[in-house]
Amino acid sequence: MKFSLSVRMRVYLSILICVVVAGVIGLEVFEELSHLDALYFLIVTIATVGYGDIHPVTPAGKVLVMLIIITGVGCFVGIAAHMIESVIEERERKSRLEKLNMIIGSFFSEIGIGILKKFSAHDQSVDEIRSALVVSHDWSDADFARARSVIEKHAYTLDSCSVPMEDLYHFLMDHKAFLLSMLHNPRLLEHDSFTPLIQALYHLTDEMAARDRLTGLPPADCAHLSGDLNRVYRLLVIEWLGHMQFLKHEYPFLFSLAMRQNPFDKNASVIVE
Repeated sequence: MKFSLSVRMRVYLSILICVVVAGVIGLEVFEELSHLDALYFLIVTIATVGYGDIHPVTPAGKVLVMLIIITGVGCFVGIAAHMIESVIEERERKSRLEKLNMIIGSFFSEIGIGILKKFSAHDQSVDEIRSALVVSHDWSDADFARARSVIEKHAYTLDSCSVPMEDLYHFLMDHKAFLLSMLHNPRLLEHDSFTPLIQALYHLTDEMAARDRLTGLPPADCAHLSGDLNRVYRLLVIEWLGHMQFLKHEYPFLFSLAMRQNPFDKNASVIVE
């Protein structure tokens, strides 16, 4: 069974603490050292410094020191290695996250904002979430959290019979290769919410492509397509808000443009006035 880094660290620290406590007591008893000398000798031994000014003279003390070296030094090296490994892992995680968010940014630039504009324009209940999504420069993480609460509770009610499905279909087909390339990107597997969005979009495209026509469909089929539309709509809005929060923290100049392209802000304009 493979331990996670955090569990491994706890095990190392627990063993090291036990070694220190037992070692100090043992050195005081067997070598008749003071508290300070026992602790000093234990630390320089575990840290592999070994000045040699204090050394065990009794057989019991020598056996104890050998046990300290075997267990304590190993734990000390393990903790040091773990700390270095954690630093490297954190740097790699940040690098992966930055590249992943670049991919998500290209998605919204290429296709995401366009789809949101089409959906929000035909969402009869969009005013229920519009005010919560007018993101501004002075938004804090608390504001993003409140907005996320609103959009997660919102009932998305797009009706495929009223949405221009032919127009949406041609738009998605024009970008189908782009969607497929994103599905094949291994970095997206690290993102819990973005991959389901791409899968939902790809499924919606396939559903529409499988039909000879997208107008005059029976009510049951309209309801089926509406379910696919609203699945994409919900995931897309949530992912867009998360991306806006990321841009605000990491790339203020990209955040400025994203605000001026906000599909939910009636006053949004890329022209700076």
